[in-house]
Amino acid sequence: MVISQYIRRMFQDAAGNLWFGTEADGVCRYDGRSLVYFTPAEGLSGTAVRGMAQDERGNLWFATRGGVSRYDGSTFARFTTKDGLADDQVWSLLLDRAGGFWFGTEGGVSRFNGRTFTGFPIPAADLTNSPDVYPSPKLISSIVQDKAGNIWFGSNGGGVYRYDGSTLTNLSEKDGLCNNFVTSILEDRAGNLWFGTRFGGLCRYDGKAFTSLTRKDGLTSSFVWTLYEERAGTLWMGTAGGGACRTDGATLTCYGEQDGLGNLYVQSILEDASGQLWFGTSGGVYRFNGTTFTNFTKKDALRRGRLLRWTPKARPRAPAVLRRSRLLHGREW
Repeated sequence: MVISQYIRRMFQDAAGNLWFGTEADGVCRYDGRSLVYFTPAEGLSGTAVRGMAQDERGNLWFATRGGVSRYDGSTFARFTTKDGLADDQVWSLLLDRAGGFWFGTEGGVSRFNGRTFTGFPIPAADLTNSPDVYPSPKLISSIVQDKAGNIWFGSNGGGVYRYDGSTLTNLSEKDGLCNNFVTSILEDRAGNLWFGTRFGGLCRYDGKAFTSLTRKDGLTSSFVWTLYEERAGTLWMGTAGGGACRTDGATLTCYGEQDGLGNLYVQSILEDASGQLWFGTSGGVYRFNGTTFTNFTKKDALRRGRLLRWTPKARPRAPAVLRRSRLLHGREW
């Protein structure tokens, strides 16, 4: 039996626990021995968990369908529009290097300083000519901070926005962005920005110009759902309907059912502290051994443990072969 049907996000906390954010079952914690599910019945703000972070005090934060939750290891605190949040449908979160929170919602962006929420205005997208997309012109699906300290926002039809601390700058298709519906953002170790999009595949921004990676280059789907860079430097893409793809800068390799990936809708990717790669899909969790994928089920997780609903614990501790490779037209990425 799958851990959950839809695995939206995955996160490893400072104590080494893995957290699986689901679409309908709340969030699940796996400590290597037991699975513990947290839902609204236990105080979580929503059944769908779309973002996770841990602050310097060890608190875990969850972006959910019903607002924002903070978990201190024992109890949940809930924040909603009643507290000043722009919208209770929260799709993304960022804990910046100054300790401030940014939440991307269907009603735009909210900043949180630990006490109060403040709206951060980003123009609504014009969806007049886009009838088949998610009907939320203020939705912000991804927020990241780059090495220079800029905050980047991925919008639903308006391209990306960069905030340098004083000025908000928009980059869109007119500037070379491959598509204005931006689902995910990642900065690689070289400082390049990567943007996964709904209709235009993937594009890289080096600070001056965009380079695109699309189906013409061998990408198996135009919908890039999530991005992840593993410690070895390989960039992974989770797609909607095209499985998982990775590039090392020279080749592109995509994986699907023939490689053991039983579901081709990959919504999240994580490399844990041991180097194990995990893939969250619309058909549960998969692990990758470098060649093939294996479905990680409740039975696998509980071979040495047990399934629990919820048990209060102490506060989290502080941090103590490529078979179908394709040359990317000979160009360096």
